[in-house]
Amino acid sequence: MPATATAAVGLAALLDRLVAEPPSRIHPVALFGRAVAPLDRDWSRPSLAGVVVAVVLPLLVGGVVFGLVSALSSVPLLAALLSGLVLFSTTSLRMLLVEAREVVALSEADLPAARRRLRSLAGREADSLSASEVRSAAVESLAENLADGFVAPLLAFALVAPVSLAGGAAAATWVKAVNTLDSMFGYPHKPHGAASARLDDLTMWLPARLTAVFLALAALDARALARAREQSDHPPSPNSGWPMATLAALLSLRLEKPGVYVLDFGSAPTPADAERARALVARTGWLFVLAVGVVVWF
Repeated sequence: MPATATAAVGLAALLDRLVAEPPSRIHPVALFGRAVAPLDRDWSRPSLAGVVVAVVLPLLVGGVVFGLVSALSSVPLLAALLSGLVLFSTTSLRMLLVEAREVVALSEADLPAARRRLRSLAGREADSLSASEVRSAAVESLAENLADGFVAPLLAFALVAPVSLAGGAAAATWVKAVNTLDSMFGYPHKPHGAASARLDDLTMWLPARLTAVFLALAALDARALARAREQSDHPPSPNSGWPMATLAALLSLRLEKPGVYVLDFGSAPTPADAERARALVARTGWLFVLAVGVVVWF
């Protein structure tokens, strides 16, 4: 079992490095999003509908994955292969790094294009953002999406896979489904999304803080965590402030979402600063992969 789980982590990391993302027409997360999109509508009892969606759908897709991996448990190689594919589809590092690099490059060459490209990273109104604000949003998204889209599913796998490989794959799937529902429904103007947003807040509490720790470890600067803690509550999210503030503290940056929050540890990010942030996030991601591989092995 330990070798099988470690092989699954290694396969997922290798595929992320070589492939980045499957086409959206066959990407499991994109398919899940399209399947649940019709539920994003007005409901006569939005709170009840929201609770049912938030609870049932992640359990349903997690259960499907659990059943598929369990069915292959007698053939460890196939079980590891399927679990690795599950981890690959529920995590994303290379695509995050590529999108951030493109947004930053465009912020110098073509600001309107940079604003449009930013939508692939951050769900915010970008039409009036300056070049430095676009770069700030890209850096913020690097930190936040590292926690939500990479550390969180891998952490779920690491916590469960030593006991059950199928359970670990299902746990990673469950986390990704929770986060996807939040990204689709979890907005104040959608009352049916309140349950998805609250469940995502609970689910991401530990990954966000663990991401901050690993960012500090990757930068060899543990004192940044104390500096980040002073401003980690500035964003309205109970979680995203931790990785964002830690990244800003490590690189002495001022990150701002206009009219919402400011994380002030220095100056607005230049293109060179954004590249340093991207490199640190990449290093942190690979450090976390190594840590998960060790955890599931033992």
